[in-house]
Order: sequence, then structure tokens, then C-alpha cells
Amino acid sequence: MQRRHLLSQIAALSAGTSLLTPTWAQGKYPQRPITLVVPTAPGGTTDFTARLITEPLSRALGQSVIVDNKPGASGNIGNQIVARAKPDGYTLLVSYSGYHVGNPHLFKQAGWDPIKDFTPVAMMTRAPQVIAINPKLPVNNLKELIAYAKANPGKLNYASSGNGSIQHIAGELFKQLTGTFITHIPYRGSGPAVQDLMAGQVDIFITTPAGVVSQIQGGRLKGVGVTSKKRLSSLPDVPTTTEAGLTGYELDSWFALYAPANTPADVVQTLNTEINRILASGEARKKAEDSGTDVEQMSPKQLADFTQSELKRWGQIIQTAHITLE
Repeated sequence: MQRRHLLSQIAALSAGTSLLTPTWAQGKYPQRPITLVVPTAPGGTTDFTARLITEPLSRALGQSVIVDNKPGASGNIGNQIVARAKPDGYTLLVSYSGYHVGNPHLFKQAGWDPIKDFTPVAMMTRAPQVIAINPKLPVNNLKELIAYAKANPGKLNYASSGNGSIQHIAGELFKQLTGTFITHIPYRGSGPAVQDLMAGQVDIFITTPAGVVSQIQGGRLKGVGVTSKKRLSSLPDVPTTTEAGLTGYELDSWFALYAPANTPADVVQTLNTEINRILASGEARKKAEDSGTDVEQMSPKQLADFTQSELKRWGQIIQTAHITLE
């Protein structure tokens, strides 16, 4: 009798333990490497922003943080991958405003929804645009560039990181404000566009500073304007567009982290807390400033509200400018 009673106690304990095992197995997040999907090619500000946090975030969480570049289809490929990923915090999207709040107004079927398919995690960086040109163009400043474009309609072209990207929108707005005709050449990311700009395959690239600051500083490209209210410390000799005579042309990009919809709140908060701690450090701020960007911190709720407001604002800009995909 005693033996049977002991065996029944062991069986009951084993059953109870098996019920608890899944919870114990999950443990504290994270327990394996985290992938940051970047919907652009290496070399642009989206890629820079991802790599700004990878190493310190890996140290903070005790797991590898890997950047996976998935360019193509104006960011839709990378966004779709994360939108369809398991909502467990191990596949995240480093999103770019031109895609996240621009594409929904430019594509009838992007394959993802910026609100329904994603959980906001953390804002990371913001940046104005720099009007960069190939040094071989026979112009020295923004006024001369506009005059040359007007005198040579259709001769110049401008690059973007894809149809519907903010560079595309910036280029079309530039054309409308200046009354010029310049051909759009879409690329699969900022990196390839910058390479062709330096090689003279394209003439103009209006993009975030991170991808062109070092090239402008080294004389491989020429900066003729910055779309911000003040000059960049990394490019003190490049005037703002207002200073250069083109008023009303102020644009900036932002880069934020999103998880698949329904990612657990505790996972989102863990990521937000650690990323905000990283962005508050002097090291991150210095790296961002050197690249022409500024770090920015938000709670998940603040980012959710901001995403909603930006989605509405960019929709109005795109509709007013009559921007359509080619």
C-alpha cells in the first residue's frame, strides 16, 4: 500500500511538472539570436540605424543581434517578411518612414498594413535630406542646379532607393517646387544609388546624410542643400535649402523598430527599455551626429500615435503632390 501511494504521488508530481515545463522552457526573453530585417540594401540610413544598436543591444540582452538586409519592391519585401513572422520578438523590422507611411498611399496592394500588421517598439533616429550631386555637373550651388535643370529639361536624372521611397517623394516635390523636369531612376536601396552617383551614372540623389556625408566630406560628391531648418554639424558648409533660395522644401526621414502584430507586451517593453538606454548614451549620439542624424526616443504608445499621425500627413503630401508610382 505504501509503495502504491508513493508511486501515485510521484505520478501526480510528474504530471504537474509537465504542465509547468512549457513556461519554464520559455524562460526570460531572449533565449536565441534576434534578427533585424532591414528592407533596404546596405549603406543607407536604415542600415546605419540598425547597426547603430546591434552590438550594444546584443550586449544588453545577452544574445546575438543580426542585421538581415532584404531590399526590393520599395521596401515591401522586407516589410512582408516581418509582417508574416511569428510574433515572438525574434524577427523585427527596422522601418523607414518613406516606406512605412508612404507605401500604403502609393501601392494598391503592398502586402502589409502599417497599423494592423505591426507592433510599434521604439523610435531610433531622424534625419533631414541632403541634395547631393555628382561633382562633374557644371554647377556649384542649388540655384545653379535649378537653372541648369530648367535650361536642359530631361537631361538630368535623380536616384531614389525605390519607387515610393522618401527620396522619390523628395525628388518629385523638388521638381514641382522648381518647375523642372528630371528623370527618376529607382534603385534597390541607397547604397547602390550612391555608388552610381559617384560614378556619374545618375546626377542627383536627395537622401539622408548617413549615406553621403563621408563622400561629400571627401569631395567625391557635392552637397548643395540640406532640407532642415539649420545646417548639419557634419556638413557645416552645405546651406539649408531656405538659405540656398528654395523655401518650403523641408523634409526629414525617421527610422523606427517594429515587431509583428500581437508580440507580447513584456517583450516589446524589454526592447524599448534597452534601445532607449542605448540611444541615451553619448556613444550612440556621437555616431548619429557624425552621420548627420539625431537619435530620438519614444515609448511604444508614443510611436503608435506618431505612426498614425505620420500616415495621415504623408498621405496628404502624396495626394497633394499627385505622386504616382512609375
